[in-house]
Amino acid sequence: MKSLLTTATLWITFVAGLSAAAASGTVLDGTAKSVATYGGIALSLVAGSRIARKEPVKSFLSRRPVLWFLFLFNGTVAAFCAVAVDGTQGAMAAVGMGLVALGAGFGLLPKRRGKPQTGRA
Repeated sequence: MKSLLTTATLWITFVAGLSAAAASGTVLDGTAKSVATYGGIALSLVAGSRIARKEPVKSFLSRRPVLWFLFLFNGTVAAFCAVAVDGTQGAMAAVGMGLVALGAGFGLLPKRRGKPQTGRA
């Protein structure tokens, strides 16, 4: 029961953070808008990373077809943002999407199974 409550709380926190980041511009102005947006982004990032570490999401995100999709889709969006969106907003979007693409790309690399070291000098 505790796990179900924790999971539900994480998902509610994640959705609340996304909502605050996306909808703060329609409700607030000025500094309050920026604080709500960045606070919502931070909240959703923390909750989302905690959700991604739990099963069944963890096993889903580590499957090869999902990693290929994330790599190709986010790489394409990063390239598009770099070309189509002007200024700092385009650069930051390209960097963020590029980091996700790189993370998925590293997940596609074969895992190296290290041999035990011998005691030779």
